[in-house]
Amino acid sequence: MTRALRAPFLIINTKAYLYGDALLQLATDADELSAEYGVDVLFTVQHADIRLIAEGTERVVVCAQHMDPIRPGAGTGFILPESLKAAGADAVLLNHAAHPVTLADLDADLARAREVGLTSVVCADSISQCRAVAAMRPDVMICEPTTAIGTGSTSTDDYVRESTAAVRAVDPGIMVLQGAGISSGADVARVLAMGADASGATTGIINSPDPRATVAEMLGAVRVEKDRRTGSGDSYFQLS
Repeated sequence: MTRALRAPFLIINTKAYLYGDALLQLATDADELSAEYGVDVLFTVQHADIRLIAEGTERVVVCAQHMDPIRPGAGTGFILPESLKAAGADAVLLNHAAHPVTLADLDADLARAREVGLTSVVCADSISQCRAVAAMRPDVMICEPTTAIGTGSTSTDDYVRESTAAVRAVDPGIMVLQGAGISSGADVARVLAMGADASGATTGIINSPDPRATVAEMLGAVRVEKDRRTGSGDSYFQLS
């Protein structure tokens, strides 16, 4: 069964930093904390680890880090969408700065993702790119300046507001995730307060002294915003 993704949520993009047992440990921590805070977690993994994480967790939305718009048959070395779904993936990440694709391939990828039932998560850099990608109607867009990825420097307030507005002007139904340089609950709270549907991190979590505690801090910030949006003012979740 495909696991749902509901805003506001948190992304943990493990890239190629973690795999195998170390990846599973972070995934199970995120799974437990997702249940504790009542917040969805989009958890990206290497293709070889999809089944491990899908079978070892209950709540995280398992996201492949790429796929190719091929169909069953010839295609040695390419990533078949059906194989991701069969392995337990719920979503697929496309056009990350580390693995950009052409507009033609992205268009074909999105069509294939819809066919096999994978939630599409697409990255974009500039405001004009955000508009162009939004016109292709992915389910989620990650708006982040490539120059800020992994630097610890977050996107400017102007970029967060303008890129979010640019996507919403094209299709209000697309969930907008603001990333780049996120390393704390305060960073997450900041972009959510400016209208984003989600935020998250890679090195801000993986390189922290206590990754589980950092994930908890970020999920706490998401939960506070979730309660604010739903009017649940009596929540015991509070930012420290």
